[in-house]
Amino acid sequence: MTPRTPAQRRRDTEHRLAHDVDVWVASASADGVPYLVPLSFDWDGEALLLATPADSPTGRNLASGRGVRVSLGHTRDVTMIEGEVDVLEMDALPRERGDRFAARTGFDPRTLTTPYRWFRVTPRRVQAWREVDEMTGRDLMRDGRWTV
Repeated sequence: MTPRTPAQRRRDTEHRLAHDVDVWVASASADGVPYLVPLSFDWDGEALLLATPADSPTGRNLASGRGVRVSLGHTRDVTMIEGEVDVLEMDALPRERGDRFAARTGFDPRTLTTPYRWFRVTPRRVQAWREVDEMTGRDLMRDGRWTV
């Protein structure tokens, strides 16, 4: 397989954001304890929307750290996103946005008794690669702006 162009990698990344349902979310506690968990997401063209219990390790980490790294895809076709986190209480998100999340993911945290929060992740850096031959040029976004 020949390496993809950066433009093709961006198209593939945007397709994955529009069609995938789950991401791996890597966060860390204030004292540096790492935590990795899969979460469902919705992409609105600007940010990923996640939901997790407010008192879970991921919920606490995202609320206190304001930074996160998420991964889409497989190890031999990966998209890595570093982003800034905005924390929203369940009732702070417009209803239609929550409805969209529920329809896409098949999961509606608004209906649960466990207190959840929304976490809006705005990408600051996006990388995509398949094999070592795509390591060069893997940066597709820097400082929140697409480079390709």
